[in-house]
Amino acid sequence: MSTVTLGLIQGTTYASKAESHARHEALIREAAAKGAQIICLQEIFDIPYFCTRQDTALFDLAEPIPGPTTDLMTVLAKELGVVIIVPLFEKRGPGLYHNTVAVVDADGSYLGKYRKMHIPQDPGFEEKFYFTPGDLGYKVWDTKFGRIGVLICWDQWYPEAARLTALAGAEILFYPTAIGWLSSEKAELGSAQHCAWETVQRGHAVANGCFVAAVNRTGFQDDTEFWGQSFVANPYGEIVAKGSVEHEEVVIVTCDLQAVEDFRRIWPFFRDRRIDTYAPLTKRYLDE
Repeated sequence: MSTVTLGLIQGTTYASKAESHARHEALIREAAAKGAQIICLQEIFDIPYFCTRQDTALFDLAEPIPGPTTDLMTVLAKELGVVIIVPLFEKRGPGLYHNTVAVVDADGSYLGKYRKMHIPQDPGFEEKFYFTPGDLGYKVWDTKFGRIGVLICWDQWYPEAARLTALAGAEILFYPTAIGWLSSEKAELGSAQHCAWETVQRGHAVANGCFVAAVNRTGFQDDTEFWGQSFVANPYGEIVAKGSVEHEEVVIVTCDLQAVEDFRRIWPFFRDRRIDTYAPLTKRYLDE
């Protein structure tokens, strides 16, 4: 299959998991009705972005994977014949939790999961308190509609993560995300912060000759205004589809996967990599 249609679900926060599941199911159905074949939800899609503070009671929001939500999504994926990327707060064991994505194929089969590797710690983003760094490596899945890799939010700043996933054969990199402006910073830094976020991911698309789909939240959570603007970039880094800042919506875009092959023939970055010179990348800093 040369072309694949993506559906980016730019959702917001609801009062309960049940309400969130109902609303996001409606958005998934809308995306499928518009032709989407691979549908991606935003980071920890069915609960509030709870990492704005440290509170042990919030660990109760987590669930096992596979578990209740993936069970719902496998049924929905099979009914609609679509791939669904499902970002969740995973309870792995007592006191052990991950920020995780489950991938469900179009026949309803559970393909596996990716655990977020890079965990931030910033004002309003207290993630190191909640999330254990991922230990499953960088994952790629052969779905009915294409070979995809999934990374999560803070991973999007790291070229190493994008490169390793692309080297494993990903034609599309998905980044489910929850990123926004703090009210104290927006006036001074808001434009620059968003520019950096968008630019680095467009760079991953170019450097790896693949499509990049960034799926962000919208709406407010405590002092954070999520900036939405979910987008898809092609292998040249051009933005071919983009959501709004403030609206919950479905972003639909059709990607020609032949463009991945064509781009990599013209600009063969993988061929010309000097892998014999990259050992220092495994060091924290080159100061000795």
